[in-house]
Order: sequence, then C-alpha cells, then structure tokens
Amino acid sequence: MTEITLLDGSIGQELVRRLGDRSVPLWSARVMIEQPDVVREVHDTYFDAGATVATTNTYPVLRHRLRRVGLDDEVGRLADIAVSSARAAQERAGKGRVAGSLGPLGTSYRVDVYPSVAEAVELYAELLRDLRDRVDLLLVETMASVEQAEGALKAVAKHGNGRPVWLSVTVADDDGTRLRSGEPLDQLAPLVERYGPAAVLINCSPPEVIGAGLEIIGRFGVPFGAYGNGFTRISEGFLKDAPTVDALEQRTDLTPEAYANFAMGWVEQGATIVGGCCEVGPDHIAELARRLRSAGHEIV
Repeated sequence: MTEITLLDGSIGQELVRRLGDRSVPLWSARVMIEQPDVVREVHDTYFDAGATVATTNTYPVLRHRLRRVGLDDEVGRLADIAVSSARAAQERAGKGRVAGSLGPLGTSYRVDVYPSVAEAVELYAELLRDLRDRVDLLLVETMASVEQAEGALKAVAKHGNGRPVWLSVTVADDDGTRLRSGEPLDQLAPLVERYGPAAVLINCSPPEVIGAGLEIIGRFGVPFGAYGNGFTRISEGFLKDAPTVDALEQRTDLTPEAYANFAMGWVEQGATIVGGCCEVGPDHIAELARRLRSAGHEIV
C-alpha cells in the first residue's frame, strides 16, 4: 500500500461554473471580495470528494497582475480571504493541509514577459509575507521555464520563512519532456539540488504527455507527481495580454473515469502526489479517490 496525497482540482473554473458568470481577467480574484462564501464552498466540495490538500485561490494575487483591474492595493485582503476560506474548509474536514499557491508572474505559459530572477524575488515577497505563516506548504505552480522556476524558488528561500515548497512546472502540449519554454525538463535538476523543494510536480498540461515528463522528474530524488488540465490545447488567443479561459477550449472526452485512468498510470510510475488542474473538477477528484482506494492506496 502506497500513501498518496490527493490534491484538489480547478478553483477558478469551478467558481465560474457555480456562479454562471462569464470569465473576465482576474475574475477569480474579484469574486473573493464579492462572494467569498462560494470560494469556501468550492474547497468544501473538494474535501468531500476526497482531496487532502486545499490550494488557496491566490494564483493571481500578485500586485503587478492585480493592477490591470484596479485591485493592486488589495493583495493583503485577497490573500486573507483566500487563506481563511481554505483553512476553514480544512478544519471542517478535519483532515489535510492548506497549500499557498504562487502562480507565474506576468501571464501563464509565457516566458517572454517574465521579469528577471532578481525582480521576481521581490515581486513575490508581498504575497509570501501574507501566506507563509498561515499555510502548511507553498505551491509554486505553472512555471514554464527554468528562469521562472528559479525566480519563484529563490523568492521562497528568501521570504518563505522556512515553509516547505513544492515546485510544479508546465510542459509543452505535444512533448512532456520539455517545458513550455522549449527547455528540456532535466535542466531543472540543478535548481532542485540547489533549493531543495520537498516535491516536484507537473501541472496544467495535457494528461497524455505528463507520463513522459514524470520519467524525468522521477529521477530528481524527491517525491513527485502531477495534476493535468482539461484543455484541448493552449491556444494563441490565450497567449495574448490579459487573457481569460474563454480563449481555451474544454475537452469533451476527459470524463472522470478517463482522467482517473491517466492519474493511476502516474501512480504506477511512482507518483505520490496527484490531483487536477484547469477543467478538472470535483467529480474527477471523487473518481480518482475511489480508484486509489480500490487499488489499496492510502490517501493522506
């Protein structure tokens, strides 16, 4: 029997689905001010489905990203609502951990608009100060290049107050052995050795390509895993400034059963942390929890 950590799934798209609103730039941040109870309800649903980690809705809560919608002075307030919502759900569930999410600076999947490592360290500082003492771990996610990963890891090393950090990267839609920057995935190895993340993951990538990437990160000598997305591909429209998920097409074939098949394959490869990313919802997590238990794994 293997102990498996089961992550939650998509937060932003689940909020859109529940509220029936059209997604606009940074909408998932604004909803925390307008309807914070719904964020808590999403976390509750994932715990009820079997997840053991609640990921805070702080992926977009970075001052320079919030500036475009006039919320740049609300970092502290948004971080507080996000952490409080996740922690309340975790306490209600009586199990699990809270992971503080740090998304990429600039726009997801793009490396051409990313600041330098030195700039990234200071740009992440504000959010890290709001998260570090209130979460169980820090989740650096959707890093698309070695430089992005280094900026975030160095920021956590300087401002994270010793909190454990998981590094999660996104790989090319057609090649799981390469980051979206085109760099080979094994070029992350020196960063893993230097900064010592407690785990390395692959996220927000097609499930079909993740297995190839796990073969590489599985050799880094730390726990590893994955949480894939449910998009057909990352479109050119989404790579423009201030995109929304309306520029991406949801898959119709990635049923809970189909997604669980992929995730169970990752577990067979040695992954001990699995879950879901964009367009992977509570039904997917519930089915994955069922399959893990049926296979004799303990969800922790």
